[in-house]
Amino acid sequence: MTATPAKAVTPAKAVRRPADKIFAGLSTASGLVILTALVLVALFLLLQAWPALVADPADVRDGQGLAYYIGPLLFGTIYAALIAVIIAVPLSIGIALFISHYAPRRLATVLGYLVDLLAAVPSIVFGFWGLSIVGPMLVPMNKWLNEHFGWFPPFAGTPSTIGKTMLVVGVVLAIMILPIMTAVNREVFLQTPKLHEEASLALGATRWEMIKQAVIPFGKSGIISGVMLGLGRALGETMAVALIISPTARYSWELLSGSSSSTIAADIALKLPESPAGLQTNTLVASGLVLFALTLIVNMLARWIVARRSEFSGAN
Repeated sequence: MTATPAKAVTPAKAVRRPADKIFAGLSTASGLVILTALVLVALFLLLQAWPALVADPADVRDGQGLAYYIGPLLFGTIYAALIAVIIAVPLSIGIALFISHYAPRRLATVLGYLVDLLAAVPSIVFGFWGLSIVGPMLVPMNKWLNEHFGWFPPFAGTPSTIGKTMLVVGVVLAIMILPIMTAVNREVFLQTPKLHEEASLALGATRWEMIKQAVIPFGKSGIISGVMLGLGRALGETMAVALIISPTARYSWELLSGSSSSTIAADIALKLPESPAGLQTNTLVASGLVLFALTLIVNMLARWIVARRSEFSGAN
């Protein structure tokens, strides 16, 4: 008897229900909406800024050209954001470590809620707080820094007597970006494999030594991504900066004087309502286009770092 060959079993074709098609279509459309909005904003800024980009330098604000006008504002934007990041990074890491590895569970839960709620405070409230509380409070310290360390460029110049300085801007921005940086660091630290922590403790390490050996190295990429996200948030802040410092288009490293460099966002917020339609408005839009490109690059870099971190697993 000859055996009949077995027929190959073909897998059943998955049946797509109408609800699946509708959901897939809505998801795709939602993704396209975000991409379309980004492209439309970029096109709007480019079209509105084009007359200023191609105009004669003598016709642009201050009669020195677009680069002469935007350059100091771009410098002030990056300078203020970097000061905020320098202040916020150690604070965010310390708070995140306390919540994730030191505080009792109930206290850690309450602190986590408070840190998240801090992100809901409007920026104008932070601006009023910096103008009325932080600025005057730092005036004695500013005088002491200028007296003893005036040879250092950031502490040079004449200290402000009312506290409207770049240092106050940096402190306020640091508090504003603290929630997002702390949240990212906290979640990354909590994802540290327990086997790594237990192995370090089993070898005789103290809790702080275990954090240095296992937690911080594991969360290094997450810390960097949190820094980049906080930097992107600080670069685009408007009202808090506009309330604290006056709009001056100059390059200045001075942190304690009242004639600090302004930022692009604050300059637009203060000058756009008074600018007549035409080349002056186009110039402000051109500076907004520069800020848009800068924040887009920073956030894309942050997303790339986060994506690299997500590919790593403690089991790898």
